[in-house]
Amino acid sequence: MLDPRSEIYPTIEYRPIQPSDLEALEKIHLALFPIRYEREFFLNVVNGHGIVSWGAVDTSRSDDRRDEIIGFVTTRMIAAKDSEIEDLFRYNSSRKDLTLVYILTLGVVDSYRNLGIASSLVREVVKYAASISNCRGVYLHVISYNQPAISFYKKMLFKLVRRLPMFYYIRGQHYDSYLFVYYVNGGRSPCSPLEIVTSFVVDFRAFVKMLVAKFWTKEDHCNPRWTRCQESNTLLAPQSNKRIISGDNTRCHV
Repeated sequence: MLDPRSEIYPTIEYRPIQPSDLEALEKIHLALFPIRYEREFFLNVVNGHGIVSWGAVDTSRSDDRRDEIIGFVTTRMIAAKDSEIEDLFRYNSSRKDLTLVYILTLGVVDSYRNLGIASSLVREVVKYAASISNCRGVYLHVISYNQPAISFYKKMLFKLVRRLPMFYYIRGQHYDSYLFVYYVNGGRSPCSPLEIVTSFVVDFRAFVKMLVAKFWTKEDHCNPRWTRCQESNTLLAPQSNKRIISGDNTRCHV
């Protein structure tokens, strides 16, 4: 256990999580989060089955636990088109293979907090995402009342791009979620007022022209039946992917 009064800082190194970390990983999740994760989740993490993760270890420890993880971050790759923020990347619609890195869990044991370990773990994720040419960002959810997590990601230069109403369901009560994104490889959010208005005007004009062309084409064929050329243009809200959580979670962001 690290003595918080000690002026000697530990030597922290970062490495991929491995099968030998299984027990420690489960123990830390249980201690930090009131949510019980399935055993399958941990097995996928330590074996790298669809999940990319990093662990922090204190190599300055003199006992046999110098390679035991004291912090972690778990992530998975998601196709941008399958995420809640797919609409933020429509400006680059020529690319159909865009991906995002989604942060699943992030945590540091209590005795090693305030040493910059969480920040370093997130930077590992950002560096990894930037190394993938078709990746455009790192994103995650934060429950609306978790002010420390909100402040942390803002400090890490993540952008708050969306609020998802009633995203979480915890102990019979709904909570909103904030969605944060860190853009990489030229990714950006077309969210300025001018860009939003311009995009709407361009799309609306194109839609009107399409309707007029359809109408006159039908008229030329002497077919006045409007129902045969009726068009629909429905603006769909992003999928919410609402989360149902069994316990109140003030430390984790998802």
